[in-house]
Amino acid sequence: MEGVLHQVLSGIASGGIYASVALALVMIYQATHHVNFAQGEMATLSTYIALTLINAGLPYWIAFAITIVVSFVIGLLIERILMRPMMDAPVLASVGVFIGLLLIINSSTGWMFDYMIKTFPTPFPGGPILFSGYVSGHELGATCVTLIVLTAVYLFFRHTKLGLAMRAAAFNPVSSRLVGIRVGWMLALGWGLAAAIGAVAGMMVAPIVYLDPNMMAGILLYAFAGALLGGIDNPLGAVLGGFAVGIIENLAGAYLVGTELKLTVALIIIVAVLVVKPSGLLGRTVLSRV
Repeated sequence: MEGVLHQVLSGIASGGIYASVALALVMIYQATHHVNFAQGEMATLSTYIALTLINAGLPYWIAFAITIVVSFVIGLLIERILMRPMMDAPVLASVGVFIGLLLIINSSTGWMFDYMIKTFPTPFPGGPILFSGYVSGHELGATCVTLIVLTAVYLFFRHTKLGLAMRAAAFNPVSSRLVGIRVGWMLALGWGLAAAIGAVAGMMVAPIVYLDPNMMAGILLYAFAGALLGGIDNPLGAVLGGFAVGIIENLAGAYLVGTELKLTVALIIIVAVLVVKPSGLLGRTVLSRV
């Protein structure tokens, strides 16, 4: 029983990271109806930027804040420069751009910062602190930071004019333009916000898995599974799905498939959701006349 409790608590901690990345994926999907395959690489690049600032002597939380702002600008520029010209392009063309962006950022990160595995500092205590040592200081701190970010995003979209405008632009661009919303800029802000959320996830996971250009590859797969499980068009569902995948992954890795095959759990979840309920647990089923 104690082992199960440990795996559940650890799964909640890792699920918070998956939830952050899943939310970023859903935000871009709502705006473009495409999955951003480069989301993990964007988060990794942001984490390297944070490490550079910390090594330059900046306090952790100042470097954290600067990295979020820089990541927001990078996401905004990607939408303006790369994705805007692809707005009316075929689906496969947009997918090709996402894959190309993944390869470019991955290679550029390795070229600029090298491929050596690096340690990333944590501002939280490193040792076990809660539940008889089952939860480490970093796991608890990362979970709290993730929940704060997710709550802030929820309040932003629900209770601010800009957040409501972004939701309207993603849901119905044509009607939004008719009421004066600048849809293009709303989509760009959505990209920037998704990049900033991904940066937070990268900085929270780096102390656990260590930092290298391929750090987020597996995490992106778990996040995608969480987004599909909760509903790829539902931000709340994606967050809940991310936490659920974290718990399922830990329990399955400990008691069913072993740690070496934990990544297959995400693949099984993806296939099962697509076969049984493609819209996800909280997603909307959209019917169209053909």
